[in-house]
Amino acid sequence: MAYIGVQPAEAYTSFAVQHFTTSATTSYTLDNAVANENEIALFVNNVRQEPGSGYAYTANGTALTLSAATSASDTMYCVFIGKAVQTITPASNSVTGAMIVDGTITSSEISTSSAFDFPVSAYFGEETLTDGATIDWNLQTQQVSKVTLAGNRTLNAPTNQQAGAFYSLLIVQDGTGSRTLSFNSAYKFTGATAPTLTTTDSAKDLIVFRSDGTNLLEVGRSLNIG
Repeated sequence: MAYIGVQPAEAYTSFAVQHFTTSATTSYTLDNAVANENEIALFVNNVRQEPGSGYAYTANGTALTLSAATSASDTMYCVFIGKAVQTITPASNSVTGAMIVDGTITSSEISTSSAFDFPVSAYFGEETLTDGATIDWNLQTQQVSKVTLAGNRTLNAPTNQQAGAFYSLLIVQDGTGSRTLSFNSAYKFTGATAPTLTTTDSAKDLIVFRSDGTNLLEVGRSLNIG
């Protein structure tokens, strides 16, 4: 069948149903408002009742009135004929990344009962920190980072760290060299001593940390990488 515009998604329709807790009464409240009794099909003890004044029941708005009282032993439910519930189940392998709102999938929706086998490489892309007198490091978006020092700098306390996560920082000297980097007290080093950076021009030093949720604990360092 041809369509003008975007072809509608395949839809699956069902009718809304309400089950009642019965008692010795003729008055009940509907979950959904109706114009009249013809918009619902009422069943008592699995027998469909005839709608209309002078028959089994009438309905208006959310008020359902029976012509005879039910008992607590009766079963009763109604089908809202005028209220169809439509749902769309996407076809297998049809959901794309653009269809998922960022941040809506949390760890509670991810299975923890089995290991994951990644068919391709999974990694954190390298991010470049902004050089300045003081340098910020946002671990939420800069898990693997590098910075090129153009002067003597101070590395501020990291933000958004997660306990158990690993982070790395590649420190590069500019073309002049002899640049120093002071570390905030949130960085904890082996032997309680920060590394002495290589000061030759364009030299590279790499430091890897593990977070305890409050501090970054040094895991290892590779100095004067050539």
